Amino acid sequence: MSLFKRSFAEFFGTFWLVFGGCGSAVLAAAFPALGIGFVGVAFAFGLTVLTMAYTLGHISGCHLNPAITIGLIVGKRFPLKESSAYIVAQVLGAIAASGTLYLIASGKPGWVMGGFATNGYGANSPGGYSVTACLIAEVVLTAFFLLVIMGSTDSRAPKGFAPIAIGFCLTLIHLISIPVTNTSVNPARSTGPALFVGGAALSQLWLFWVAPILGAIIGALIYRVFFAEKEA
Repeated sequence: MSLFKRSFAEFFGTFWLVFGGCGSAVLAAAFPALGIGFVGVAFAFGLTVLTMAYTLGHISGCHLNPAITIGLIVGKRFPLKESSAYIVAQVLGAIAASGTLYLIASGKPGWVMGGFATNGYGANSPGGYSVTACLIAEVVLTAFFLLVIMGSTDSRAPKGFAPIAIGFCLTLIHLISIPVTNTSVNPARSTGPALFVGGAALSQLWLFWVAPILGAIIGALIYRVFFAEKEA
């Protein structure tokens, strides 16, 4: 399949990830009585990845995340020459989803944007965590995300179960880190909402590119060195 079609799949997949995950936070937050809380948001993110992995995994690999794309390059699972198209598609998908979410959310009388599911540290961290704590959390969690992705999609792993492992891993990641950074582990997911909120969300965006990419590289290297099948 052409790179254009695969990149288009990444656009739609990342749109669904951001619209479903961030949408559960932004729209459900307007109705506290629904009570989905951060557990519900965590499952929403996990379900978006699970559903798209089954839908698009055989088309594009279903990265939906620039850090994952870079990690898979380091892990020798994806060619460097195709990475730019994937990353651009992912970021555009996240922006389009954030724009669609803004149009829907702003249709409620008296709606106030607030954080709009952005990520942050310090005063913009849900729990007030420091920049160092947020950096460590994002690096460690993205590293483990890469380990799960590479392990569950390894040729030696049971077939057909990778989307379940990856989706539940992302759910667990959110259960751990929503109080810390509001959970990124995905530069595209962080970029979309930040562009609409601006201010501190935009000025702190650097961390949610640097930390997930660093974590993805670490995770890929760990898998390659310790767990990958040795070449003959």
